[in-house]
Parts: sequence; structure tokens; C-alpha cells
Amino acid sequence: MTRGDFYILAGQTQNDQWVFVGKLVEQITRKHHQVLIQVSNQAEAEALDVFLWTFKPDAFIPHALLNASDAPADCPVSIGWLPNNHGHHHDVLINLCEKLPEFFSRFERLVEVVIQTDNVLNYSREHYRFMKDRGYLIEHKDMRMR
Repeated sequence: MTRGDFYILAGQTQNDQWVFVGKLVEQITRKHHQVLIQVSNQAEAEALDVFLWTFKPDAFIPHALLNASDAPADCPVSIGWLPNNHGHHHDVLINLCEKLPEFFSRFERLVEVVIQTDNVLNYSREHYRFMKDRGYLIEHKDMRMR
């Protein structure tokens, strides 16, 4: 059954969220897990793609847009935005969109990265309630004091 991890950040910007995602993806891929980062649209996916190549000078996160023609099938990190396209099996889904993807339960782990804006707080609470009401194991990780 899918486990939900909700990381609560002190930050309020998309950049705060993406920096955390970059660091988290580094940790996850070191453990040889595959990751799908789900965003809302293609423009956001392309911006996150550029960000992951440049967010840290010493970081290397091999990744590709999920629908890119040159994306290798074994790429450890994919960035997707289409509602029903999750590509090949992934271990971890990092959801950065308002809607909880219908396919989230195909993953071993769902990660929500919560920043302190009303919109993100509201939809993250909805995702939390949805998962809790259906009996999913959920962990709440408050990163605001770290």
C-alpha cells in the first residue's frame, strides 16, 4: 500500500519547494529508487527540468521530461504533467500539483511538499484527508524548525 509523506516547509515560494525537492530527489536516487515528479503543466515541467540541472553547483540529478523523445527508459527521475501518464513504474511520486493524481496508488510512496501559501496548504490538507480516510499510512514531517 502507498505510504504518504507530507513535508511541511517554512518557505512560501515555489523556489523554496523546488530546492527541497532537489535535495530530496538527490537522497532518494542515491538509494536507487525511481522518482516521478508530477507538476501541473508542460511549462512548469520544463522550468523544473532546467532548475534541476542548475539548483546546486555540485549536484547531478539525471532526469528527463516524461514525454521527451530522447528520455531514456531507465532514467531514475522523470517529470510529468499529464493526468494519466505515469510512464514506467516508479517507486516514489512527488506530487507538486493541486490534484492528487489518480494513479498515485501505483507507487510505493507519495510525497507532498507543502509550502506556506493558502493554495498549497488547502490542497495538501485535502490530499491528507483523502488518504487518511482511506486508510493509507501517512507521515507528517515538519521541516520548519530544521
